[in-house]
Amino acid sequence: MLLSRTATSVDQSVSLTDLIGNTPLLRLDRISRHLPNIRLLAKAEWFNPGGSVKDRPALRMLRRGEEGGALRSGTTILEATSGNTGIAFAMLGAALGYSVTVCLPASASAERKRILRAYGAEIIETSALEGTDGAIAEARRRYSSAPDTYFYPDQYNNDSNWQSHYRTTANEIWSQTGGEVTHFVCGLGTSGTFVGTSRRLKELSTSVQCISVQPDGPLHGLEGWKHMPSSVVPGIYDATIADAQRSVSTDNAYAMMRRLAHEEGLFVSASAAAALVAAREVAEEVERGVIVTVFPDSRGFHDTPA
Repeated sequence: MLLSRTATSVDQSVSLTDLIGNTPLLRLDRISRHLPNIRLLAKAEWFNPGGSVKDRPALRMLRRGEEGGALRSGTTILEATSGNTGIAFAMLGAALGYSVTVCLPASASAERKRILRAYGAEIIETSALEGTDGAIAEARRRYSSAPDTYFYPDQYNNDSNWQSHYRTTANEIWSQTGGEVTHFVCGLGTSGTFVGTSRRLKELSTSVQCISVQPDGPLHGLEGWKHMPSSVVPGIYDATIADAQRSVSTDNAYAMMRRLAHEEGLFVSASAAAALVAAREVAEEVERGVIVTVFPDSRGFHDTPA
């Protein structure tokens, strides 16, 4: 028998976009068990429907594009990505009815490429040696040759990127810690997560220390991260926001991946583990505090070392 909808029924259904944000804040008790006056916490961004933190800025950039008329029916979303932002756009494009083309370094994992294709995205592979900088150059070339065909969000220079974290990520951290966060530690890629979250946290409390983290050299295995001295610096990046800067080696990040799996039951990406390496260094240097970092994704798009 078919159930009819009545005046007293309550619709509890949600749309895909409603699932973006409000991710849990995980306690890392075993990794920090030797530090009794420290709470070490991480935002588990793989709880977003696209599996990463990039769902947040992707949604805001698309909504602003629609509001301004740059994104409309028949337009193709074009973006340069190392993987996660492309997946977020591909997922949202499918859900909202837009075609998606991504420019992606050839070195991106096979799993990321399979996911992009599963969502129906077109992949333009660029030089592995040029990394995301090469992908950016190709996206710009394609957009300049056919500006009426594409909506090019340009995540590296779009203020909606950092604003998404200013409006969501930072406020979630503040609420989830009861306003007790003392340190925010975050890796740099587009820099949107660090810039937006830090700006808002510093408004909420002038005592919060914000520490940016990047790879220790231009040749590294931290997908999505930028070594700023050797890269095209994103237009949204503001180095003056950081109270301190740290660097992490790929080897140390992979070692932390194994520790997290063995000690916390968390199977995360190298980039997430790298953020924790830096956060734990900060924890070792302060007497007490509530230290929050961001795990941008899980192990899902990465090969895991033995």
